[in-house]
Parts: sequence; structure tokens; C-alpha cells
Amino acid sequence: MNWKTRVLVTGAGGFVGSHLVEALVRRGASVAAFVRYNSRSDWGLLDDLPETTRAALTVVAGDLRDEDAVRRAAAGAEVIFHLGALVGIPYSYVHPREVVDTNVVGTLNVLQAALEHGARRLVHTSTSEVYGTAQSVPMTEAHPLRPQSPYAATKVGADQLAASYRRAFGLPVVVVRPFNVYGPRQSARAIIPSIAVQAFTRDRVEIGSPHPTRDLTFVEDTVAGFIRAAEVTEAPDDPLHLGSNFEISVGELARKIVAAVGREVEVVSVSERVRPRDSEVERLYCDATRARDLLGWSPTVTLDDGLARTVRWIGAHLERYKSALYAV
Repeated sequence: MNWKTRVLVTGAGGFVGSHLVEALVRRGASVAAFVRYNSRSDWGLLDDLPETTRAALTVVAGDLRDEDAVRRAAAGAEVIFHLGALVGIPYSYVHPREVVDTNVVGTLNVLQAALEHGARRLVHTSTSEVYGTAQSVPMTEAHPLRPQSPYAATKVGADQLAASYRRAFGLPVVVVRPFNVYGPRQSARAIIPSIAVQAFTRDRVEIGSPHPTRDLTFVEDTVAGFIRAAEVTEAPDDPLHLGSNFEISVGELARKIVAAVGREVEVVSVSERVRPRDSEVERLYCDATRARDLLGWSPTVTLDDGLARTVRWIGAHLERYKSALYAV
């Protein structure tokens, strides 16, 4: 498709959102970046982008829960990428109502705005967390939904709203379901930055259970999947997985990160966890066959290369991270 068009990205100041904005500007899109208003008037991770990229943006500060704000931001957008959400799983256990309001009602506002303004494509962001622990592997899009956190439950609700707008109103929405995304600019609430920061700054790295597995995809590959979901002529009916078709345990991942950091540190498992007991998602292992077949998408960055690039970035920006003393 010709990207010289107006695009709206919600959650533009977040980890994946900032990388998506950067990629869209490179393609020549006119990007409206929707960021959550705060009294500091900062733009989140958009502030990390090159000045030439920031100068090309129209930044809109607001709140997804504000129907009028979302409607105004969506006016004139031919393509909408909806990434805005409260994504902290531990946060969702103690502030579930705020997470519901932002992730479910916020998504409703985006869907309604896209419908009213006649957007020709809406790419809605799901998450592999909707499945909970894998019941069978590799996990296809037919895997049962078994959310294990309020956050995951809100994403199930948001996904179903998106599907209903497609069926009821013909809204051309594509639901993409990324598995575990990682890369530069990711916060220390995520597993890879948390381990890397500890490895750079402490004599030992503390993790929770070493046994859970994850399917990891470098952020540039995930962003490429989002863009392909906007480009395909026909919007697929069902969600599409964006993942790397492999699994790695937390313990093995920690050892790889420590090796990439290059310091002699001990990796230990501790019992203290932020999540409630029995809430751990034990296994995630993606089958991304449909994305390959329908989007022509597959990951290109190997885990070792992606970890090396991520660790280099974290090492150069340690001042941004708190001490990351909690176990992951």
C-alpha cells in the first residue's frame, strides 16, 4: 500500500508503539501519535526518537477513556493502529478497575471512532496472555482462552469487542496477537530488561521460577507484522499470532542475557513474587503459521542477535532504569 496517508497510533509513547511510529515515519506516513496526557507534558518513549522523526509527528495528548478525545484524534485517519493499553500485569491485580476502563472501554472508543470516520483498516493489539498457560503446543489461534490476570481478561474482552465490530458493522479490523516482544527501550517491568539491569549492576541476578517458557520476538519483527496486517487487501477474520515458533525457559534466557552482558554474576531463583500464587503463565510457545501464510510475515532477527542489540542499548542507558531488585 501507499503509506503516504494519515495514520493514527494509540499507545504511541509505549515500547512497541514508539518503534511502530518510527517505522511508519520512515515509510512516509503522516502519523498522529496518541499519548496519554500527563502534567509533565512528556511524550513517553517518543522523546527517544530522532529529532527529524519527532518533527514529522502530530502528537495528540489525551486519554483512551475519553470518547471525545479519541474521536477527534481519529478524524481523517485512514489506518489506525490501536496499541494503547495499561499492560502491567502486577498492576492489574491491585488496580483492576482502571485496567478494565482503559483496555476495554478505551478499545470501544477506538472502534467506534474508526467506524464513524470510515477508517479503511484498524489493527488491534491482543496478547498471548489471553491463553494463560499453554494447554497444547505449539499454540495456534484455536487455543482456548484462559486468562490468568485481570489484564489478560481485559484483553480478551477488547479482542471480542473488535471481532463484534467486524461482524456487526463490517469494520475492517485485524487482531494481531504478539507473543513476548523485546528490544531497545523496553521498561524493566519486562523480563529481559529486568535481568539485564541486574546483571549490569549487581553481583547476582534474581529470578522467580526458572522453568516457565516464553516465545520471544524482537520488536522490529513485531512491528513489521503490524504493518503487514495493515497492508493486506482482505482483513483476516480471526486473530493472527506474531511469534517466533520456539520456546526458551526463563532460566536459560537469564544465562544468555548474563553472557551477553559479559559479567560474572550468579543467577538465583527466589520465592518472592509480585504476582499472586498460582497466577504464573508456565508455558508460551507460538505457532505463527497463519501470519506467514496470510501476511507473508516471519521473524528475521535471531534471539542471540536480538539479545545482543537489546543488552547493548540497556548498557548504554542504565541511568533510565531503577534498580530492578524484584524477581521476574
